[in-house]
Amino acid sequence: MCEQVAFAPYQKKIDKLAPLIAAHADEAEAQRHLSAEVAKAMVQAGLFRIAVPADVGGSEEHAVTQVQCIEAVSRIHGSAGWNLMIGIEVMGVLCGQFDQSLVESLLADQEMIISGSLNPLGKAVREGDGYRISGQWPFASGIHNAKFFWGQNIVHVDGERLRDEHGVVLCEALVPCDQIEILDTWHVSGMRGSGSHDVRIDEVFVPDTFISHVQRDKPSATGTLFRLPLYSRLAFNKVGVATGIAQAAIDHFVSLASEKKPRGSRQLLRERPDAQLAVAQAERILGSARSYAMEQICVMWDTVACGDEPTTRQKALLQLACSGAADEAVKAVEVVYSAAGASANFESSPLSRCMRDVPVVRQHITVSPQFTNAVGRVLLGMDSETPFF
Repeated sequence: MCEQVAFAPYQKKIDKLAPLIAAHADEAEAQRHLSAEVAKAMVQAGLFRIAVPADVGGSEEHAVTQVQCIEAVSRIHGSAGWNLMIGIEVMGVLCGQFDQSLVESLLADQEMIISGSLNPLGKAVREGDGYRISGQWPFASGIHNAKFFWGQNIVHVDGERLRDEHGVVLCEALVPCDQIEILDTWHVSGMRGSGSHDVRIDEVFVPDTFISHVQRDKPSATGTLFRLPLYSRLAFNKVGVATGIAQAAIDHFVSLASEKKPRGSRQLLRERPDAQLAVAQAERILGSARSYAMEQICVMWDTVACGDEPTTRQKALLQLACSGAADEAVKAVEVVYSAAGASANFESSPLSRCMRDVPVVRQHITVSPQFTNAVGRVLLGMDSETPFF
């Protein structure tokens, strides 16, 4: 692995956090958002800043290191890993866009967490030296423990959507969480503890200094991470959540198989050939998909680090690898879940939680299998017919 050494210090930090994260997992599931104690511990460990530019107080880690950190936390609790992933993405992209002085003032708070949505569901109306923001954004993961919400909006002038040569003009507004409303909408079967509720903002004025234009402006940060295609960045971190949950499922199956005697049997589950086959298949499925994703991440990183632009083929293959990893992670969990027998059906079973959580990752648009055909078009020398690669 190209960044195995860089990850080692983070693995030690996460190992120390593991008992706390595990102890609060059931609480997070019950209250439908991550426990404040877990969020605070992760932010104090510096995990939320691993994609933040180094010159404003972040660690600006290699993409693979980011995935490994998310994976390690997700292996303990999927919803905790999902919250970390969203925080890493939002803070990394945001801090690479805004003026350095603003970012430094935000990060002076050592417990800063920011939630957000790059989905243009808000309305921004120009007013003086800022915008009046209104809207409702779903899937605001981690919002209960955030201090700001960063939401994307469509700019309006004289009651009409503003357009330029590129189409509808968008902007993002950074709003303090005491000026938003969290709507109780996250009633789900999987990833219950992620707290991905809706956020509503009603006629809040946001000054220009707290407004960004991700689709129009290049990042102010210039490191390799910030020269990667934005959509690729949003795809590869999802891999860590999926593979972490899948590895947890394999871990739980191994423990179960070492203790459980199936009904009507004198042997432990692990002594049955079908259990042996299942765990081997799951490990192969997961390992192969994970390795391919990491390989493609490194290929793109190295290309950008050398000063080159990623080719359409490279972007397509990275998308294929990330979507494939999410899909194969689901398959790996299904294999061991099926082999575990009826005991895996109970909500108290860790395997049950893994089986509920992992498909949620695959359903996210950035790793959805819906773009696989577009990858095939690129490989056949055709246009992808998607704006993402």
